Amino acid sequence: MPRDAAPGPLRVLAFGAALRADSSNARLASLVSRLIADTGATVDLATMHEFDMPLYDGDVETAHGMPSGALALRERLEQCDAFVISSPEYNGSVPGVLKNAIDWVSRVRPQPFKTKHAMLVSASPSMVGGNRGLWALRVPLEHLGTRVYPDMFSLANCYEAFAEDGTLADPGLQQRLAETVAAFLSLVEADTRYVCLERRWYEFLGDRTEAPITQRAEG
Repeated sequence: MPRDAAPGPLRVLAFGAALRADSSNARLASLVSRLIADTGATVDLATMHEFDMPLYDGDVETAHGMPSGALALRERLEQCDAFVISSPEYNGSVPGVLKNAIDWVSRVRPQPFKTKHAMLVSASPSMVGGNRGLWALRVPLEHLGTRVYPDMFSLANCYEAFAEDGTLADPGLQQRLAETVAAFLSLVEADTRYVCLERRWYEFLGDRTEAPITQRAEG
């Protein structure tokens, strides 16, 4: 009896959520992409400029439909098994350009954030490394059904954190980031490739623990 063909490598979209080309978050997204590629996964490294779009306006959507930048992001999301966002922290929250992109893309049907896996990382010159912004970013993503990985990575003192080769100057932080990426991809692989395993997500206290796989909380 013929066996099913082996699945190809995992596909991961990664991008920094700042517009400045040499931003620390663009550098962190690039480093994460290298770590993803080291595991054998296929990585799609993007920039926010590839997803340029106007501020969300329902009248614009009604009159002209979805902007090309939102459709481009939708397409890249649909082609991946998971995505990584390296996001700066603006005033303790999410950058407007990223929130605007999420709002636009959430209007597409079928909604592409639903059931995707996401890993969130940040870089900031502050001592908390932009971590408050990541907690704020989890809210819209999880609301849309994204499976956000619990272990977020925040890089403090980012202006002094990178070595000349693009890795982190602190070996301990470099190892922690590599281990976090590897653990995230292991979870993605288990959930997307080994469909014979029963998968359950306990996102709310009221979830039914005896629910079959087809009734996971994905509404």
